[in-house]
Amino acid sequence: MRVVATAGHVDHGKSTLVRALTGMEPDRWAEERRRGMTIDLGYAWTTLDSGEQLAFVDVPGHHRFVSNMLAGVGPAPAVLLVVAADEGWRRQTSEHLDAIDALRIEHGLLVITRADLASPAQVQAVLTDARERIARSSLGNVPAVVVSAVTGAGLPQLRTALQELVDVLPAPDTTGRVRLWVDRSFTVKGSGTVLTGTLGAGQLAVGDQLELHGRTVTVRGLQELGAPRDRVAAVARVAVNVRGLDRARVGRGDCLLSPGAWRLSDQADVRLDPLLAEPGTELVLHIGSASLPVRVRMLGEDTARLSLAQPIPLQAGDRAVLRDPGQQSIVAGVLVADADPPALRKRGAARARALELSGGAASRLEAQVARRGAVRTSTLAALGIAVDDLSQVLVRGQWLVDPDTWQAWTDALLATVDDYAGTHPEQPRMPEEAARRTLGVPDAELLRELATAAKLQVQGGRIARPGTQISLGAAEGSMHKVVLRLVADPYDAPERAELAELGLRPKELAAAAAKGQVLRLAPDLVVATNAPEHALEALRRLPQPFTASQARQALSTTRRVALPLLEHLDSLGLTERVDGTSRSVRN
Repeated sequence: MRVVATAGHVDHGKSTLVRALTGMEPDRWAEERRRGMTIDLGYAWTTLDSGEQLAFVDVPGHHRFVSNMLAGVGPAPAVLLVVAADEGWRRQTSEHLDAIDALRIEHGLLVITRADLASPAQVQAVLTDARERIARSSLGNVPAVVVSAVTGAGLPQLRTALQELVDVLPAPDTTGRVRLWVDRSFTVKGSGTVLTGTLGAGQLAVGDQLELHGRTVTVRGLQELGAPRDRVAAVARVAVNVRGLDRARVGRGDCLLSPGAWRLSDQADVRLDPLLAEPGTELVLHIGSASLPVRVRMLGEDTARLSLAQPIPLQAGDRAVLRDPGQQSIVAGVLVADADPPALRKRGAARARALELSGGAASRLEAQVARRGAVRTSTLAALGIAVDDLSQVLVRGQWLVDPDTWQAWTDALLATVDDYAGTHPEQPRMPEEAARRTLGVPDAELLRELATAAKLQVQGGRIARPGTQISLGAAEGSMHKVVLRLVADPYDAPERAELAELGLRPKELAAAAAKGQVLRLAPDLVVATNAPEHALEALRRLPQPFTASQARQALSTTRRVALPLLEHLDSLGLTERVDGTSRSVRN
């Protein structure tokens, strides 16, 4: 299927023309038919002589409904611009053409309607004038057809021209991510919520899971051109019946998205292309079928930062329209350069950013990676940044890393590890997470790759230079005395006061335990490293099960030592509790 949107001044015959081509009524609402003008978007379709199906998005022409018009034109790849022969070019025709130009739509047709109401000379004058105006837009020199929907004159030629238009449209991207801008939502009794829109890329299938407002919804059914489908591929007008969604929670401008494939942005750096008027303070951004208030901060002559009223799925390369509703005019076309822009904190940052945007550097892969230091490939893909030429970046798993950043991280990691070892001789191996936070490395796996590249050892969640040894410093002599004492009696744990007198604090005890000199049962309680082995031999000789008191007597130690030691044996699976007061040695 191919999709074409109509455009043109109110009452210039857009809907009548669509009706004549398709035999369908595009004006869906009774109010539209009563007033003889399109208020909301209408849809109809026909089959061309080649057998290809062509769907029309019929947009309103009245200036009060330009927002609705932009919702229809925005997602469409081609446009059919209508000018009435008896009235000629009008103000609303100009605004519609400004919108088309702002969106940089390059494929279209000019149709001069109501030829039966004008003289041949008048028709020719209107045709010449319209083609000259259109030639200055993104459409360029478009083919033109003169028709009368009432008499049928020119309709065969129009169908031929539509076929020729369809033949030159770019091939649709049927493998891309789904971003379906919703232009209509309603409820069907027995089916639930139905959403319609123009599928510009990718495919939809019954059973697919999609995201909407951060929630997962399931495709219950699909329709294309009024017929049920199991699968629909872009480009297509599609109706999606979704499960798990209340109709009140969705409306025009919302998006059905491929799960995890898009990033929602409430700021974007853009080029204003073309810039038609000086941006005011109260503007509206139109993208897809969405329209939302936006604040504009000019960075350069034709570059700006947009702050959106709410986050939406944006990517580099998106086209949008900036409109001043008060002046009822298109201010600028918008080309999104960066949907995740950097903060502008330093003096001169805005000017430097404007140069990046004007030169196109902001959207290049190496610039995006350099700005972040490191970024996942999936993040860049979600922002619409092409991950193609990797010659200027380092690839580390799913991460792309700026070479200068990698070198700076390497130098900083070596210095940080050395500093930590110097200030923590009792445990000179630095915790991985502490190193990651200190350096600002965004991922633990990336830090391990960095440590390996720097020839550091990573073991047990800690990082150190090879050969790094734990040292108790001045407390080595005191600990040696404690070790000799425990050799004589593995359960003869010094009291807290004795340890303090020896200068052995919990920090030194932890270091001694890490060196394998003692077994630490509590912050200030150490026994011999072979205490569990000795204890198990004694406990096996007891009648099973045994109480803590019986264990204490068998080990000839105090309750202060016996209870933590028994809990340690439990944790090793060597003993087990039988009830609240007794335990036994496990076989």
